[in-house]
Amino acid sequence: MEATAPLARSRHLLVSALGITQILAWGSSYYLPAVLAAPIARDTGWSLASVVAGLSCGLLLAGLVSPVTGRLIQLHGGRPVLAASSLLLAAAHLLLATATAYPLYLIAWLLMGLGMSSGLYDAGFATLGRLYGQGARGAITNLTLFGGFASTVCWPLSALLVEHGGWRVACLAYAAIHLAVCLPLHLWVIPPPPPVAPAPVKDRSKEASATGGARARFVLLASIQTLAAMIASMLSVHLLTLLQLRGVGLAAAVGLGALVGPSQVGARVAELLIGRNRHHPIWTMLTSVSLLAAGIWLLLASQTFVALALILYGAGNGIHTIARGALPLVLFDPQQYAALMGKLATPSLIIQAAAPSIGALLLGMGGGNLVLTTLALAATVNVGLCVCLISAVRR
Repeated sequence: MEATAPLARSRHLLVSALGITQILAWGSSYYLPAVLAAPIARDTGWSLASVVAGLSCGLLLAGLVSPVTGRLIQLHGGRPVLAASSLLLAAAHLLLATATAYPLYLIAWLLMGLGMSSGLYDAGFATLGRLYGQGARGAITNLTLFGGFASTVCWPLSALLVEHGGWRVACLAYAAIHLAVCLPLHLWVIPPPPPVAPAPVKDRSKEASATGGARARFVLLASIQTLAAMIASMLSVHLLTLLQLRGVGLAAAVGLGALVGPSQVGARVAELLIGRNRHHPIWTMLTSVSLLAAGIWLLLASQTFVALALILYGAGNGIHTIARGALPLVLFDPQQYAALMGKLATPSLIIQAAAPSIGALLLGMGGGNLVLTTLALAATVNVGLCVCLISAVRR
């Protein structure tokens, strides 16, 4: 069915609907093991590492198929792809709820990976970019504000469901939510995309030069996003352990870790208020990687300013999400934005799958200082890469 009603074409309604589905998609996939992993391990007898490995398998597959997702959104718009994500996530939860053998559990997470590829930020950004072109920056920023509340909404919901019905009931509930809430929103609210305008005829020599410059910008941007994804994934899993290794008690570590979420949302609000169409998004990217580097170096260097370090890190991580959605709109052909987002997502999702295991290996080799030193160096390299990207943009 076509979303032809004026209401379905309202940008505010579209962003709000996508925001709701982003909260539910993130909360029931990427953030799911934070609450369900321990109950699943206790109930099945599988090791906690084996249970969490399901998410890594899902992220790995999501990265591998993301270019296909981007091309599909480029060709057909976001409605069929995001609707398919609701069906895939529902099927994954149904299989999780009934899985009694570990291979079935992993298959469920592979289905979840397909749903994450077609239903999380990159697919949402690609949908908005396909609809609004270079005018999508504000909509992308607004969408990240919704997504920032995924763990805030879904962690308590998951815990409530587990407490009253067990983890299998929680999975069944999420399957029902995807079918009853997310699927109708995707089908009803997302309008069909505008037709792609024919490409103008270009001078061959200029086109070759432009292609070489675009390739360099793509490699730099993909590298920046991949390093940022590695940092965020490793810290999201190991932050509490790292804080405790630096002498912070568990309760205090949890309280300090809770600063990251509000810092992310606060930085996104600030970007929304001061940044919309007022500066090039390359400066948002530079600010994000600089804040990430400052926060991690401060966390490594001082046990006194841990709270400030985590606020800086959270702010940088928050606006990085905006930058990675908005920057490709101005660096590359906006009519190829959806396909490009799929390609950019591949290395980021693959490193997200591997980063927790890499962090665990580093912890075993050299403790928390080795992990933080590695992350601080990676964040510093990212600042350098961003400076190179600025230079490439100016040429």
